[in-house]
Amino acid sequence: MELENMTLGEMLSDERIAAIAPDAIRDRDLTVEPVWNKTLSQLKTERFFSGEIALGIKHLYKAADTGNWFFPLKEYDGETAHLVWFPSDDKEAVNRPFILIVPGGGFENVWNLTEGWPIAEQFNRYGYNAFVLTYHVRGDRLFERDMQDFADALDFIAENEKLFGVDASAYITCGFSAGGYLVCLWNTEKGYPAFGLPKPQAVFPVYPVTGMRYTVPEDENDVISLCGCALDEARDSAYETTEHAEGFPPCALFLAAGDELVDPENSKALAAALERLGIPCRLEIGKEGGHGFADGAGMCMAGWTKRAMDWFGSL
Repeated sequence: MELENMTLGEMLSDERIAAIAPDAIRDRDLTVEPVWNKTLSQLKTERFFSGEIALGIKHLYKAADTGNWFFPLKEYDGETAHLVWFPSDDKEAVNRPFILIVPGGGFENVWNLTEGWPIAEQFNRYGYNAFVLTYHVRGDRLFERDMQDFADALDFIAENEKLFGVDASAYITCGFSAGGYLVCLWNTEKGYPAFGLPKPQAVFPVYPVTGMRYTVPEDENDVISLCGCALDEARDSAYETTEHAEGFPPCALFLAAGDELVDPENSKALAAALERLGIPCRLEIGKEGGHGFADGAGMCMAGWTKRAMDWFGSL
């Protein structure tokens, strides 16, 4: 049966991907939701279930068939970060940086289903090896824990360079929404400098939060849980990435003008900060798409992954 004609539940119940299927959307039990029994054509009417989901799951099956694909990282407070390896068929991929993909989910979920696996498929197609990181979404001082997840992932890749056929010091980060914030934060003193790890060669934030000035949690207790400090202190620290952008690599930002969840000013402020610092930056704002367009299939943002790689190649 073609994947397009299968229900989401049928696709995610394949025994090959049993290890990662519960994290299709981390901390959200899809088996008890109506979407579980909907086909992909039916899912396209559901909010945030856009993009090439079938290609992503098919590509996940292909990765699982290699036998070396799913890697649990360190456990903290009963939750484990996961790394999934997606190798490209392009033999030249070994000579290019790999891409660490960080899906979004409002710091409550991790949307591998739309912002992880399909994105890996596209970057693989363009000749880049990729990993998808499922990070922690529970616990106090969550941002610090997530930075540790980044470090654990990169340390694991470095320890297994021969297995993956990559240079662990040569990588690009790509993050969506909440994951977009994390890939931005990784470029501040909270990220790679704190762990003594290499600087990314580029970063691709997609409709990202970039700080607490334009996207403020409704409850200040949420700020304390995420940052370990009050809102005013967070705004005066590296958690406000637009004001601590000196350590950023070249950056390509992608978003839609009508984003109803994350104010586009987040991306505009980061682009302006990078311009002031003389750091190469590309800012693409689509006329349509709203928040959560993922790979942009069927709209003006389609092909943004290719445009990101072409821009990187032009640097």
